[in-house]
Amino acid sequence: MKIKICGLNPIKDVQICIDHKINYLGFVFYEKSPRNVNISDIKALSNYDKKNSAFVAVTVNPSDEFIKKNIRGIFDFIQLHGSETKERVSDIKSMGLKVIKAIKVKDERDIDKYRKFDNADIILFDTPGMEKSIEFPRELINKIPKGGKYALAGSVSEDNIENISKLGVNFFDLSSSLEGQLGFKDHQKIKKFVKKVNELKN
Repeated sequence: MKIKICGLNPIKDVQICIDHKINYLGFVFYEKSPRNVNISDIKALSNYDKKNSAFVAVTVNPSDEFIKKNIRGIFDFIQLHGSETKERVSDIKSMGLKVIKAIKVKDERDIDKYRKFDNADIILFDTPGMEKSIEFPRELINKIPKGGKYALAGSVSEDNIENISKLGVNFFDLSSSLEGQLGFKDHQKIKKFVKKVNELKN
């Protein structure tokens, strides 16, 4: 099982995620988000020994200038939530970044959109609400492709991960369910979620 936690603070939340072997650490670059990171804070990321964790920049239609100035050299992956095309994914990969492409799923027809992005390193199936804690429809979880390249976001939590994993998903993306208050991660919730995942693995 793989875990990605999104909406992290570059100063407060990184070490606990590394210590608990979180696979992907996501930092949001989106001004409308309560989890938007301060550009000056991301310099702190270079101080960490990532070990086996990867840093992910979560973006919406980022420009080349933004990527070159703020993302390249610090982040391993860039996550794309906008109207990016397959060609745009290739352009960004040519800058030396791996790409997570988010697919917003309202109904079963949306799931097939992932086929357009076979050049993305990871596909993230997300709800249309992006950060608004909309639950991913259970009947559609069965329909998404399974495997290490495909992640699921949308109200994943300690309470439902066991049921979701029984549907064949083994790559989970979490954000709001690990917060004590909006935009602030609760480190005890992170620990409890990792403990639950480790129990399921064993």
